[in-house]
Amino acid sequence: MITKIKKRDGREVPFNIEKIANAIYKAAKAAGGKDYETSLALAEKVVDYIEKELNCKVPSVEEIQDIVEKVLIETGHARTAKAFILYRAERTRVREMNTRLMKIYEELTFKEAKDNDLKRENANINGDTAMGTMLKYGSEGAKQFNEMFVLKPEHSAAHREGDIHIHDMDFLTLTTTCCQIDIEQLFKNGFSTGHGFLREPNDIRSYSALACIAIQSNQNDQHGGQSIPNFDYGMAKGVAKTYAKLYKKNLAKALNLLTGLEDADALVTEISDKIKDEHGLIPSMSSLDQYKKHEAALLKNKFGDENIVKKAQDFAAKAALNETNKDTYQAMEAFVHNLNTMHSRAGAQIPFSSINYGTDTSPEGRMVIENVLLATEAGLGNGETPVFPIHIFRVKEGINFNPGDPNYDLFKLACRVSAKRLFPNFSFQDAPFNLKYYKPGHPETEIAYMGCRTRVIGNVHDPSREIIFGRGNLSFTSINLPRIALRSNKNIDFFFEELDKKIDLVINQMLERYEIQARKKVKNFPFLMGQGIWIDSDKLGWDDEIREVLKHGTLSMGFIGLAECLKALTGKHHGESEASQNLGLEIIGHMRKRMDDASQKYKMNFTLLATPAEGIAGRFVKMDRQIYGCIEGITDREYYTNSFHIPVYYKISAFDKIRLEAPYHELTNAGHITYVELDGDPTQNLDAFEKIVRAMKNANIGYGSINHPVDRDPVCGFTGIIGDTCPNCGREEGNIPFERIRRITGYLVGTLERFNDAKKAEVRDRVKHSVTF
Repeated sequence: MITKIKKRDGREVPFNIEKIANAIYKAAKAAGGKDYETSLALAEKVVDYIEKELNCKVPSVEEIQDIVEKVLIETGHARTAKAFILYRAERTRVREMNTRLMKIYEELTFKEAKDNDLKRENANINGDTAMGTMLKYGSEGAKQFNEMFVLKPEHSAAHREGDIHIHDMDFLTLTTTCCQIDIEQLFKNGFSTGHGFLREPNDIRSYSALACIAIQSNQNDQHGGQSIPNFDYGMAKGVAKTYAKLYKKNLAKALNLLTGLEDADALVTEISDKIKDEHGLIPSMSSLDQYKKHEAALLKNKFGDENIVKKAQDFAAKAALNETNKDTYQAMEAFVHNLNTMHSRAGAQIPFSSINYGTDTSPEGRMVIENVLLATEAGLGNGETPVFPIHIFRVKEGINFNPGDPNYDLFKLACRVSAKRLFPNFSFQDAPFNLKYYKPGHPETEIAYMGCRTRVIGNVHDPSREIIFGRGNLSFTSINLPRIALRSNKNIDFFFEELDKKIDLVINQMLERYEIQARKKVKNFPFLMGQGIWIDSDKLGWDDEIREVLKHGTLSMGFIGLAECLKALTGKHHGESEASQNLGLEIIGHMRKRMDDASQKYKMNFTLLATPAEGIAGRFVKMDRQIYGCIEGITDREYYTNSFHIPVYYKISAFDKIRLEAPYHELTNAGHITYVELDGDPTQNLDAFEKIVRAMKNANIGYGSINHPVDRDPVCGFTGIIGDTCPNCGREEGNIPFERIRRITGYLVGTLERFNDAKKAEVRDRVKHSVTF
């Protein structure tokens, strides 16, 4: 006869059959039952089973619950059994909430970042600082709250068990991911950050400062990257205003010196206003010749001497050009410096910023492009490589790709700077899946990439608004492809059946998350929505829901480990076998079709993302190794391969890697990137560097980048490739370590200590197997 039971903490307490009956009754009620007597009878069967099977042993709570499940199923009460299992799982989750989180907080509090993966999960955050640790407190607490109380149990279980990964789950109930900020529209008539109004900027330095403020302010409303997709076009307005101001100042100065006219400033202003009123012209680099004709006629009436007028105008034009160029460089220098020093999110993190440029062929736009590249090439105060913003140079035939194109010199400069500083990356406007949106003269249709790879352009919700401005990603969730492949045991049909189940789950989960986001109001996003950054948000009131305008954004499904998935299914990854490549394209093509089908069904933008692995490449493989063991080529490393990439450890030529990865870019319409790894110093062979960029363009890559070591000796300032000894001053590393910039999932990071273990392992494999330059 049972007299005692063992609690989870080891204590033995008196046995009470009514507690079993009550638990069964609650489960039965959840399944529609109402008979307590049946519940009591089932409890008695549980007692009989315990006495028979446990042979007088004191049963534990878990053992009793296991037997309750067994009795319910064997006696035909399947629905009650299911409700009991769910109730039991829910109680377990509630108990764990109070233990797991506290252990995490303990480690965050008392361990340094070098000994704690959580503190190194995001290499953009210094987890050893007060604000960095506080940010992790909030993040980890929010993740567990959302997992236990907000997500549906099936979504929570799939994430917790490693079938899927819900990205940025700490922000699940709070905000969206990223946005493409139209700075021309934002700067027009000025804007507010919530603590005062900033008027429309009137020179390039103000444009630069306000661009930084816009990025920082929007970062506080979203958890992901902030992109300026029209950096050259937007900043060109500031250059034009600066030039006009300096031209008039220098013209007045010249007239004063040549004629002795004391009120030359007033005369120049009067003439300028007259030309603007009558002809709609200002003294800009783009329209200077036409402006000068009208100006010369008016000045001739005043002075009568054409030579004086010409000398004054020539002096003004030359001086204004030189001074504007100098001001533009200083503005771009300040822009780069600010984005590497200013902070958001309680001071713990610099904004995830990116800028797109390269196609503005106006003199003002060209000046912006040239100077932002030169400022990046020069580096920060002591010559350090800037980690932000991510630069994306748009490549377009007829604009900058070939000799004779108006911006070809800037493309060459972009290659030179990237060879030294890792940025810019290159986006290819002529790739068919990008070109189909392109409309000459409409920058809003030029493809931009955000952060490390995100892309937003197609618009099922409103096909007339297939533009980049004011749009971004709402959320994304990634599928663990190797897990499904391992579970399938080389059965391809079963693999696709299981994949479809996971896709259904992800679609449902993203719709659930959208519902949470959609109930938010403009006032919850004072900058993003309140200042009209997000498309159509300017039409909403402060207390209006943002449901409809969010539909312009994307819901993205991602994936990790196609290479390991193929290895599990066929024995070879897509770099080793043409058959595996074909299967890989079939798998990713199937996922894209499912997203397209969901887009049509819900009239929302479901898209497929080549996931940046971040921390999940290590998380997934660690969990799968526990289940399936260490399998060569699949679970035997510390990470799964990012998205569709050829494994970094596999030796392959740069051009073969580009050729094999290119077809996946068209399928992954939410974003993608192809990297090529070089082990030499590309600044010593710029022609070869450019050849790789051209190969990417010709293969119809959408977005590409070239990785190479960027090391710096902080003592002598040398930047290049450094082994154990600085080639410039001969210093060995010693107590003052060399700075080693590396790219991880699209972002640059300056020390391996800030990486988690999986990222460290990936970097080492990349370096070992990079292409000899």
